[in-house]
Amino acid sequence: MIKDHPIFIESINFIRTNLEANDFNYLENKVLERLVHTSGDFNIQNLLEFSEDACEKAIQSLREGAPILTDTDMAATAIKSMAQNTTGNQVCSAKKWFQDNAYLGSTKTAYGILKGWKELSEKYIGIKSPIVVIGSSPTALMDLLDHLDDSNNTPSLIIGMPVGFIGVEKSKQKLLGTNYSRIVMNSTRGGAAMAAATVNALLRECI
Repeated sequence: MIKDHPIFIESINFIRTNLEANDFNYLENKVLERLVHTSGDFNIQNLLEFSEDACEKAIQSLREGAPILTDTDMAATAIKSMAQNTTGNQVCSAKKWFQDNAYLGSTKTAYGILKGWKELSEKYIGIKSPIVVIGSSPTALMDLLDHLDDSNNTPSLIIGMPVGFIGVEKSKQKLLGTNYSRIVMNSTRGGAAMAAATVNALLRECI
């Protein structure tokens, strides 16, 4: 049972009242409200992009026990509390698969995401396929997408919200060019807090 603080409730009501009219569905607007609350920025509305039924498919997978794989400990920590209070999904970050700095690939985080994806996707296949949350590393997103070209399994959802300048927009455009279930924060905006807030918004709707 989630008991929201009165200030949080007041904030969400304020956001809902002041959002511009949009074509998002109920669940997409729940994600949007949470992201505006996290960022303090109504312009987020113009940067957010969903694939068809991404939220609905993600919620079904979360209810079935899909694990959540993140690129940073910060995002994993932000999600774990909500997961424990809702559907109890396993949450882990790429760091779990770091091995004494002996890694192949473009970056350490990209290596961890790929190792984590391979392990979790073999264990949880089909509707329980992992949800992958990228809020920091564009290289992790790029390498994952390259790997998925030859994979028999695909994520239940990819949250593409790496933040920064080098390779960030390129990685998001690559994700947008796929048929994978996805939620993307366009531009250079994003970050661990935003990516985690997206998952938490979906977890709240699972109960």
